[in-house]
Amino acid sequence: MTGFVVGLLLGCGLFCLWWSAWVPEPPSTRRRRVSLMDRLRDELVQAGYQSVGPRSLVAACLAAFVSVALGVRATTEVVPVALCFALMAGYAPFALVRARARRRRSHLRELWPDAVDNITSGVRAGLALPEALSQLAVRGPQELRPAFQAFAEDYRTSGRFNDCLDDLKDRLSDPVGDRLVESLRIAREVGGSDLGGLLRTLSTFLREDSRTRSELETRQGWTVNAARLAVAAPWAVLAMLCTRPESIQAYATATGTVVLFVGAAVSAAAYRIMVFIGRLPEDERVLR
Repeated sequence: MTGFVVGLLLGCGLFCLWWSAWVPEPPSTRRRRVSLMDRLRDELVQAGYQSVGPRSLVAACLAAFVSVALGVRATTEVVPVALCFALMAGYAPFALVRARARRRRSHLRELWPDAVDNITSGVRAGLALPEALSQLAVRGPQELRPAFQAFAEDYRTSGRFNDCLDDLKDRLSDPVGDRLVESLRIAREVGGSDLGGLLRTLSTFLREDSRTRSELETRQGWTVNAARLAVAAPWAVLAMLCTRPESIQAYATATGTVVLFVGAAVSAAAYRIMVFIGRLPEDERVLR
């Protein structure tokens, strides 16, 4: 019996030695998949519609689709034509939000270097990092002040810097803002005297990126405008024909319906290809 116990303890000891030789791998942190609603929410925030939710935007698209479909159907009595214009009207609210978000991102891209310079000045003056961020609510660019004002109020209330940075990222919903927030988070956690150099490097990079993108967008803007004009021209002619219902009765037949929907598909595909070729890619929120 004693030999059995000794052998069992020896086996357990050897197993523990073998087990300790294997270093467990850290659990893999999977990045949360970005859903369509998340992208719509980012577009709305970037467009300046913070109070509008993604579901409200979808509801507006559906309302526009139904109202235009019923109106054109009652006017022309041609269902395919009504359906085509209803699809355009249903896409219009989303296109308006995307266009406004794109213009506002381009404008904010020029303001972020000044905001980073203000933070650098605050750090040089001896302010703590949360205070340097909070002073942007007064000294920062006008368009960015509300987000940093909310950050200052949250930090005064809770004192949790990391949680307030997460809320700031959600309010900004901007790729440049994500980079700034994560840089400040790392500087806060790691510490050291390189924060000023890091912020100056970030400011220089943002200025060079903004200047380069502005030059390229100016040169390629004519391509996007030409694509819009080429797509809008035939549908503008069709809209004028709708003023005389007898002129579009041919589209009520099976052949006319096929011609109409093939033309719509070709127009949409050509527009997407032209925009893909002529427009610069937008920054994605990889640090959300």
